[in-house]
Amino acid sequence: SCSLYGAQGDAPIDESADFLPVTPYGKSKVLAEADLTALADDDFSPTFLRNATAYGMSARLRGDLVVNNLVAYAVDIGEVRMKSDGTPWRPLVHIEDISAAMVATIEAPRDAIHLEAFNVGRTEENYRIREVATMVAEIVPDCTVTFADGAGPDIRNYRVDCDYILEKLPGFEPTWTVAAGIEQLYKAYVEHEVDLDDITGPRLSRIAHIRGSLAEGALDPTLRPVNGDPLAQTPREA
Repeated sequence: SCSLYGAQGDAPIDESADFLPVTPYGKSKVLAEADLTALADDDFSPTFLRNATAYGMSARLRGDLVVNNLVAYAVDIGEVRMKSDGTPWRPLVHIEDISAAMVATIEAPRDAIHLEAFNVGRTEENYRIREVATMVAEIVPDCTVTFADGAGPDIRNYRVDCDYILEKLPGFEPTWTVAAGIEQLYKAYVEHEVDLDDITGPRLSRIAHIRGSLAEGALDPTLRPVNGDPLAQTPREA
């Protein structure tokens, strides 16, 4: 995940950039890369796909990802509701392009991927969050951009260069743009009558799902499944 870059400046960064994670999630990615690197040998070739922030329709839709979330608010209440001032940069990538990167990595020769790290996305698909909000307002009819009370800057700020993966993995060719993804989400939300209860509830919001599992006793305080309960690890059915 690109979240391990954390708090960076406004200039694009490549895979050699320092790790400056600002969340436990980002820190966990730094630790995972270090631990997997230590296991590398002639029979095990770790490859680190540092995905940009995902968006787009999928079989396991996430409602708590920024593009998916902003479109849902626009469709349901006519507001593109900003929870920050929208100034931070964020790289964005469609889930289908993430999947394509995984396939290309699996099919690549070992010498192309052994202990390599790749920023997954398109260099030109880095946006300030307020730019994404503006795109949503332009695509979803009859909505406006609004800001939450006291909305300030998000300390997470990174703009990534994704050219290296194109150089090393010629089989990977991302095809989606954020604008096309917003259009896809808008049409799907309208067709399937997705609303904010869906987007913010335990079925589509990871944090809400975890909190629900904790309350039900399906997860212990360390977020491990109780008695190996697989239901604690998968979203509930509608």
